[in-house]
Amino acid sequence: MKTKVTGTLMNYYFHCKRQCYLFGNRMNLEDNSEEVQIGKALHEERDSFDNTEIAIENVRLDKLTKEYLTEVKKSDADVEASRWQLLLYLKILKEKGVIRKGKLEFIEKNKSAHKVEIVELTPELEEQLKDYEEKIEQLLAGNEVPEVLNTAKCKKCAYYEYCYI
Repeated sequence: MKTKVTGTLMNYYFHCKRQCYLFGNRMNLEDNSEEVQIGKALHEERDSFDNTEIAIENVRLDKLTKEYLTEVKKSDADVEASRWQLLLYLKILKEKGVIRKGKLEFIEKNKSAHKVEIVELTPELEEQLKDYEEKIEQLLAGNEVPEVLNTAKCKKCAYYEYCYI
């Protein structure tokens, strides 16, 4: 069965192929992760006064206005992963006839200013996105769990115990 590529899978593919593989093959260890809980709490806090999250198919969009689809992240630790996740969302909207620019908002807990990045889905990026979706589908269909990255970011990962203990 072909897995529908979600924003989370796209993000994880850039962040860590192993995390993408495990999550995509239904090994969800995120409910025990403090980092994931912090991210969810930030979304809930924002939504309590903004109430703008929208669900379309298998994706949850943080905020949609006349000009932008906004994706909110708690940190700018992996901008590339966040950018491709947002590009996937822009593509899904485009397929529904809704054309928007993307806006990434990073809410750093220890910084007073929010970092904002504007993203536009170009034909070239759309082609790259298609390639990444195919690569993710191939990764998830495979029988080999990708190797552990063994980098500093692994210590904060929800899959840390799976990979190291």
